[in-house]
Amino acid sequence: MNAGAGFGGVVLSALTGQRIYGAGPGTKNPVADKIPHHLGKAKNVIFLFMEGGPSHLDLFDPKPLLNELAGKPLPESFDRPVTAMGEAESPLLASKRKWKQHGESGLWISDWLPKHSAIADDLCVIRSCVSDGINHAGGVSQMNTGSVFGGRPSLGAWVNFGMGSVSENLPAFVVIKDSNSMVVNGTRCWGSGFMPASYQGALFESGAEPVANLNLPKGVTLPRQSGKLEFLDQLNQRHLAGRQSNTELEARIRSYELAYRMQAEAPEAIDLESESAGVKSMYGLDQDQTRVFGRQCLMARRLVERGVRFVQLYHGAGSKWDSHSGMEKNHSRLCSNVDQPIVGLIQDLKQRGLLDETLVIWGGEFGRTPMSEKGDGRDHNPTGFTMWMAGGGVKGGQTIGSTDELGLHATEDKLHVHDLHATVLDLLGLDHTKVVYRHKGRPERVDLNEGKSAAETFLG
Repeated sequence: MNAGAGFGGVVLSALTGQRIYGAGPGTKNPVADKIPHHLGKAKNVIFLFMEGGPSHLDLFDPKPLLNELAGKPLPESFDRPVTAMGEAESPLLASKRKWKQHGESGLWISDWLPKHSAIADDLCVIRSCVSDGINHAGGVSQMNTGSVFGGRPSLGAWVNFGMGSVSENLPAFVVIKDSNSMVVNGTRCWGSGFMPASYQGALFESGAEPVANLNLPKGVTLPRQSGKLEFLDQLNQRHLAGRQSNTELEARIRSYELAYRMQAEAPEAIDLESESAGVKSMYGLDQDQTRVFGRQCLMARRLVERGVRFVQLYHGAGSKWDSHSGMEKNHSRLCSNVDQPIVGLIQDLKQRGLLDETLVIWGGEFGRTPMSEKGDGRDHNPTGFTMWMAGGGVKGGQTIGSTDELGLHATEDKLHVHDLHATVLDLLGLDHTKVVYRHKGRPERVDLNEGKSAAETFLG
C-alpha cells in the first residue's frame, strides 16, 4: 500500500476535541488539537520548497568579489569543498544579476525577483544555512526529515504530532506539487517514518481537480454513502482487531471517515473559482507563466484559513532548480514562475490578518557554488546558502548570518537544518526538546538531538 500517495495516507482530523500534549500510540485520536508548550504567534506553516537548489549568489546574497575574480580559480585561502560533480577546481563564475536594496530595511534582492521588492520588509533572510546533503537525495531528505537517509518522520509530521489539527474536515498536513513529476525520494519527503501513519502528509494535485474522487458518484446520496462507510467501518474494525500495531491500516480506516467529511467541506476549500478576479490576479492566475504556482499559493492560503496546520508547496518537482549548466535560462524561467505568486501570498495573508499566525518558509535543499560548472552553471553547495521566513511573529526586513566573500561557506550565525527545524517548532510554541516520540525504546526528536532554536534572533 502506497499510503503516502493518496487517501490511504490522509489523516482523520480532530473528532474528540481533546487537548493533550504530543503522545505516542494509544491516543484515541492522535491528530487532535493539542496545547503547545508556550505561547507562539505562529499557528500554521506554509513551506515553499524550490526543489533542486536555487542559487543564493544570484537571488539574496550579493558578492562583489565574485565578479572581480570571475574566470580565476578559487583563492587558496578558501577551503576546497567536496562538490557533487567534482568540479571544485573550476574557475569562478560571475553573477550577471543587478542588485538593489529594497524597502525601509534596505534588503538586498536581485533583478531575478523584481516583485519581491514589495515584500522586502516582511522577509527575514537567513544567509547562513548549512546542510549535510551534498546530492539531491540527501539534501531533500535532510531538509524534510532531518536526516540525509530516508525513513524518518518529516517536519510536517512532527508539527502534526506536536500541534494536532483544528480542522475536523481537512487533513492537518497537505502537500501540493507543481507537476506530475515526483519529488526526489518520493512520498518519504512527507511521510511519518517510525511514527503512526496518521501523521503523514496528504498529497493534493496541482491541477483543476486537486483531490481525486472527491465528489459523490452520480446517483449516490450522502445518507447512502454514510451507510456504506458505516458498514465498511464495521468490517475494517473487525480486521483491525489483533492488528493494532499496523498503523498504516489504522490510518486507512481513519481516512475513510475523513474522506466522507471532506465530501462536504473540501469542494468549497479547493474552489479557486470563488475568488475574485482581483485576488486571482494578485497570485498571477491570469498569466501563463505564474498560473501553476499561483494556484498552489492561493490553495495554501485557503487551506490554512480553514485550519490546515502545515502546507508544503513544491516548485520544480524533479529537481528542476538544479542548474549545472545553462543557469541563466533555467533560473530566469523558474524565478518568473514564482515571483508574483509568492508576493501575492504574503500580501494576501497580510491583508487578511493571517500573516502573524502563518509562518512562511522559502528555500531549497541547498544553494549553488561560486565556481562554475560546464562554463555556465553552478554545482551544489550545502555549506552556505540562503532561506527566508516571513510571518509567524518573525521580524521582517532583517538579514541573519552571512557567508564568506564568495558565498561558499557560512561564517556567522550558522543555521544547520537541525537548528532550522528546532526554530520552526519554537515559533509554533513547541519546545523541540519535549516533542519526543519513543521508537524502540529511544527518545526521538525532529532535530536528531542535535539542534538549537534560533527563534529569539528571528523575533528581533
